[in-house]
Amino acid sequence: MKKNAFLAVAFALLGLGLLGQSAQAAPKHVAITQIVEHPALDACRQGVRDGLAAAGYRVGDNLKWSYESAQGNPAIAAQVAKKFAGDSPDVIVAISTPSAQTVAASARHIPLVFTAVTDPLGAKLVSNMDKPGKLITGITDLSPIDKHMALVLQVVPGAKRLGVMYNPGEANSVTLVEMVKEQAAKQGMTLVEGVATKSGDVLAAVRSLVGNVDAIYIPLDNTVVSALEAVIKVAEQNDIPIISGDTDSVTRGTIAAVGFNYYDVGVQTGKMVARVLNGEKPGDLAVERVQQLELFLNPGAAQRMGVTLPQAMLDQAKQIVQ
Repeated sequence: MKKNAFLAVAFALLGLGLLGQSAQAAPKHVAITQIVEHPALDACRQGVRDGLAAAGYRVGDNLKWSYESAQGNPAIAAQVAKKFAGDSPDVIVAISTPSAQTVAASARHIPLVFTAVTDPLGAKLVSNMDKPGKLITGITDLSPIDKHMALVLQVVPGAKRLGVMYNPGEANSVTLVEMVKEQAAKQGMTLVEGVATKSGDVLAAVRSLVGNVDAIYIPLDNTVVSALEAVIKVAEQNDIPIISGDTDSVTRGTIAAVGFNYYDVGVQTGKMVARVLNGEKPGDLAVERVQQLELFLNPGAAQRMGVTLPQAMLDQAKQIVQ
């Protein structure tokens, strides 16, 4: 009897020990969604993963990582958000404004950290940047549009008509285009809009600008950036210089950009996600801004689009794409 009791206690203690080990080993779950795959957003996603690793959360060790792309389709973005809501991860990371909006609407009970969102207030993700409240916070990548317009005139001195390509269905793009109108006017330029509601419309949109603009500016618009090669091809054929809002587009063939390194934006986001995983409330974390700006130049693209970059610009560049 005593022997059986001893064995029962031993097995009970062993069971508790195994349960304790299991509880300790249970990984945190981060689910990440982005509206479309293109180099800037992909770099941001990798940065999130690396930022989490730097904070001690490593995939396959103590972190479960789920990822879904909406493939540029708002309906798919909504499906992804609902799926993640059902999965109940510890944190959802939404890359881009459309993805953040769909997650905020469908997964209100789960902490949300957004990133690469231009205007969190305008997108109605938060009502206060310093004290977001609820379960939402993140990183805003609001572009320095005044510097972008100055860059246009550095690349194309005397430019008067500036083409801007965007999707009016993206709230971030609408905000940016309004800012471009204001800043371009201060620099003596008028805007000619090339509208594309989906990636398949981008080619027609850029063709509509041929003969009507001195240069093209591409803001942080996911629809246009996802089909950037079509824009570049038409621009090279017609000697229309392209200046972009994100630096990753320069490596793909635009002439210049003053902007953020989206990998660094992702790392900053990953560190914020780690704070939430460690127990801080998202609503208590102020929405963070990206501070560091970098100048990227592509002299080869400039030549193919009929312009030559001055040496003074080349000397200032963080990176020159060969």
